[in-house]
This record gives sequence, structure tokens and C-alpha cells, in this order.
Amino acid sequence: MGEPGSHCEILIVGGGLLGCATAWHLAKLGLKVLLIERGHLNAGASGQNAGSLHFQIERRFLEQGEKSAAEGARIVTLNRLAIAEWREIEDLLGRPLDIAMHGGLMVAETEAEMDLLAFKVARENELGLATQVLTGSEVRDRAPSLSPALAGAAWLAEEGHANPRILVDAFAQEARGLGAVIRTGTALTALSMARDGSYRAMLSGPDGEVRVDTPRVLLAAGHWVPRLAGLLGLNVPLYPAPLMMSVTDRAQPMLPYLIQHVGRRLSMKQTEDGNLLIGGGWPSRLARRADGTPDLDSPSSVEPANLRANLEVAARVMPALAQRALLRTWTGMTCISADQLPIVGEIAAAPGLFVAAGGSLFTLGPVLARLLSRQIAQGTVPEELKMFTPHRFAHLDAFAVLP
Repeated sequence: MGEPGSHCEILIVGGGLLGCATAWHLAKLGLKVLLIERGHLNAGASGQNAGSLHFQIERRFLEQGEKSAAEGARIVTLNRLAIAEWREIEDLLGRPLDIAMHGGLMVAETEAEMDLLAFKVARENELGLATQVLTGSEVRDRAPSLSPALAGAAWLAEEGHANPRILVDAFAQEARGLGAVIRTGTALTALSMARDGSYRAMLSGPDGEVRVDTPRVLLAAGHWVPRLAGLLGLNVPLYPAPLMMSVTDRAQPMLPYLIQHVGRRLSMKQTEDGNLLIGGGWPSRLARRADGTPDLDSPSSVEPANLRANLEVAARVMPALAQRALLRTWTGMTCISADQLPIVGEIAAAPGLFVAAGGSLFTLGPVLARLLSRQIAQGTVPEELKMFTPHRFAHLDAFAVLP
């Protein structure tokens, strides 16, 4: 990293998918990039998730009523761009990434859930996403392993999954090849704004304390972003979401599609090796400090009641799952914003300070990195990012004083 007071054109904090993909794009654009990660690359949510590529409106946007669902539907515009991004990413990075986009079904078990699916599909179609409603018999024809009791499903041909264990390393390797400097085991310990509007960052790593001066900083460290923004007295309304994922033993091919549920928390898919991955947003239990406050630096623990509920709904949707052996369940920590949409862009109270965090950032990570890189390099907000910028929460920094 050089001597204290060394300079880069952007400091990226966070070695997950958003950070490494943005580093690659910015290095391609000729910027001098320094990326730091306090642990190892892909150690957070980017590597702990199950790799779903879900482009239909998620259940979490639908469960709060039609008004909330209509607001959440705005993300479909970005989902359409993400589909194109995932189709091209292996060619762009020049390597296989275990991407399968064979289609996805969002299932319904009741007539009320079918009505919700119809509402969702109509909104998606208005926004150019080619989902369609299938009857129960059409679902059985397409996916015989699913329960015959299902009332129907919404189908999208482009959904699928990718391998979260290899994607970040691919972006990081390509970024390094273009001159980006990536330092692991390195934490941001202090951040301040100088009188000229540039930033001074204190980093703690294997070589001790190092100061870096930079005109731009990107905070892409998941649920740690609020803490890092707090170093400047700023507020980013992101909240921890500790989740659980499970994997079964290998089975013969029986599930070629990504499965979600419109009324219950469920995601399910089968890997090329035959293992079935089960998740969908069931919470794990946050670790606690001695004083009872959440310990976001320690892993969350499996919550048995939620695990049972997750597996029960999965087996109800696909009865053959009851015959499989559960190999392991693991936890991971993501975060969601106050309105459940990602927060991506420049903070109004601190020009040159960017954030990128929030829900669905595995599915949306590659396209968000490309759009955000354009904003960082060119200074204008791409139209597709305007609904996700931190400006919608600017009132939270009304009393911030910088520098």
C-alpha cells in the first residue's frame, strides 16, 4: 500500500461481489483502485448465500400488501438488466462460473396465493418482464417432482443459479490484472474528510497502520456499512438480516428450476452435483454481547424452529425431499434497507463517498457494479440507479457537519 499518506483514486472497502466487481470495472476505466477487506475475499454475504438468480418480484415485497408490492415492483427494471448481465458474465470474465439459467417457478398453494401471483405477474408484465401464470396441471407437466397439490405458479424462463464460491475470485483476479491493488486482512479504522473535500483513511493491516488519501471512497461491506459511515457521523439505514441455508445429500436430477414460494419463505434448487440447496429468508439467531446488544462481528447461530419450518415448507412443495439426508445448515448475514430496496450511490452530505449495500445483491451485484462504476467515473447518476440512491434518506444526515 506504500508509505503513510499514499494516494489512490478510489478506496473500496469490502471484498465481496459488489466491491470486487466495481474494482474490476473501475480498473478497466483506468482508475487507480485500492480495495481492502478486513478478512478474506468473499467471506461475507456474497460467499454465504445459496447463489439464487431470482428476477421475479420477491415474496418480501409482496407480504406487506399491494401498495408495498407496487413500490417493490420498481426493482423489475433493474432485474431485466441483471438478466442480460448474467448471460454475458462468463464471456466477459473468460471462465466458467457454474451459471445455470434454466428457469424459475414461484409456486402457490392456495387460491388466495394464486390471486397474489396474478397481481405480481401483471405488474411484472407491465414493466417488461415476461413472467406467466401456470395452472397446477401445467406446473406438474413442467416439474413432476413438485407436489400435485400446488395450485399453480409463476414462471420465468431466465431464472436460475450461480456458484457464489467462485464468482468473487474471478472478479478480483481480473481486477488485479488491470492494476487494482487488493489487500486482505486490512480494516478501515478511521475516516475523515479534509478541507478540500478529499478523504483520509486509516487502515490497519499486516504492515501496521497506514494512511491513504483519496478523493473517493466506496463502502461495500454489507451490514458493516452503517458502522463505517458512522465514522463520518453519517447515517445509512441498513439493518442486519441473519439468515440460514441448508444442503442435502446428492440425488438424481429431479429439480431443473429455481423454486420460490409466493406466500412462504422458500428458495430451492438442485446443483449440478445433485445436492439440493434450501433457503428463502428464514432468520438465524444474532449473537449477543454481554450487555445484550447484537454482536455483528460474530456469526449468527441456527434457530431450530425456523430450520424445521423451512424444511417443512420445502418438503410440502417437493415431497421427495423428505427422503433426502440433511448434510449441513449454515448461517450468513446480509442486510436490508428501510424500504427493502438496495442503497447504491453517492451520499449527498459527503460528496465522493459512495455506498452499495442492501437486499438481493448477489442477483443484482454484477449490474449494480457496472452502473455504479459509471457514476463514480463520470460523475452522473445512470437513470437505472436513480431509484436506489441514498438521496431518498438524505434527511437522516440533516445535522451532519463535514469536514
